Amino acid sequence: MAISKLIETLQQVFSADQIATASTEQFEKLNQSYLSLLQSDLEPVAIILPRTKDEVATFVRTIQPFVVNEGVQFAIRGAGQQPSPGCSNMDSNGVTLDLRLITGIQIKDGVVSRDAGERWGPVYEKLAEQNFEITGSRSALGGGLSFFSSDEGFICDNIVNYEVVLSNGDIVEANANNNSDLWRALRGGGNNFGIVTRFDLRTFKQGPFWGGAVFYFPPSFAGQVQAYCDELNKRDASNKTHIMASQSYNAAFAELGGHFCINQLYYTREVEKPAVLEPFVNVQPQIDPMNSMRMLTLKDAANKQAQQSSDGVRCAYMNTTVKADAATLVAALEIFTAGFQPLKSLEGMTCAFTLQAYPVSLLEKCDSSLELKAEDGALVSILLLNWWKNKADDDLIIGTFRRTLEKIDADATARGTAVPYKFMNYAYNFQNPISSYSTALHDKLREMSKCYDPSGIFQKGVTGGFKLF
Repeated sequence: MAISKLIETLQQVFSADQIATASTEQFEKLNQSYLSLLQSDLEPVAIILPRTKDEVATFVRTIQPFVVNEGVQFAIRGAGQQPSPGCSNMDSNGVTLDLRLITGIQIKDGVVSRDAGERWGPVYEKLAEQNFEITGSRSALGGGLSFFSSDEGFICDNIVNYEVVLSNGDIVEANANNNSDLWRALRGGGNNFGIVTRFDLRTFKQGPFWGGAVFYFPPSFAGQVQAYCDELNKRDASNKTHIMASQSYNAAFAELGGHFCINQLYYTREVEKPAVLEPFVNVQPQIDPMNSMRMLTLKDAANKQAQQSSDGVRCAYMNTTVKADAATLVAALEIFTAGFQPLKSLEGMTCAFTLQAYPVSLLEKCDSSLELKAEDGALVSILLLNWWKNKADDDLIIGTFRRTLEKIDADATARGTAVPYKFMNYAYNFQNPISSYSTALHDKLREMSKCYDPSGIFQKGVTGGFKLF
């Protein structure tokens, strides 16, 4: 059997503690450490733990003939924070390559180099020692947008170099001067071109900043949405803010109605109570003891976000994008609210309707494969985030919110406010963010795949994520 032969071959080039086979204690611990149990439900034959880029290259050279000739498959895991099943884990017909042991942080000439297995928390700690920051994740664990994205763009816009292992085992650098087509393709092209073993990001000076969260009640949410869109659509909208607005339902608070709202608010300068945030901080009525607005460091803010996340739960994310139009967003909320009513009695049910903006100032910095243009105006990502307890409820919950998202898209299309773009970090596996790109860009990314992966192992062998073919 090909998979058994692969394991025997890998055992010849990796030490025993770098190969965790199914049913062992090491395997169970690793496989249960994903953000979502929907990923942990998948069980590969083995989990491979390289320690260096060279060992990643060895893995690729070893598995390549098994993919091409025998149809063996594998998954690539970084932090395991994308909950879509199969995105970074593999079922019984393959192996998972887990990059967690490839760690290291270096700061030189205004650039921080972050190895693929490194979490953001230690990166922020290292940078703080030299009064530097980067456009990195909002969570110490992992993520896509940054607290600084309004001013600096998406995280991928700030990556000046990737270290990548290609399908033949070669290790290359991809940046503006070397393999620039690959560098650009990786900014939005997913796991279709190689295995990134190091990210180099530009740094900037940054002191403490104002931020935190405000909890309030659903009757005020529509007014907050209007204020949000008014700010985004100003010609002089601030590029120092990062705002997320959510309305949630939590079954644990069912006796109190179960519904509550949260504004997560940041102003990335050392200014207390900036006027631009006051409409969102002063919403009434609110739960005053839970108001956490204060001066923060990036490490503080990221750790606070990480506390809102936990491994070992069943969860699913999905999203769509619309223009910054209050009527569209309020209608989307109404569709969402009607959609989850039949689910409220399910054990452990929590769901959130979350808005996060792509302001014009962010889009002006967008230099990637995402095809987002500032001249189209500010956009808002609608995220449907769901957590629950029982596997038996998976199909009902995911199906319900898939239909909800389809209705939101249909309503936005009818209003003329729909936008094709889907944010890959929050997409579920019935979505395909890459298909939301233009035909011309899609064709170009396919050309890049054929150039850098002529054997197609990241298409045929790595089936998780979002594919080009």
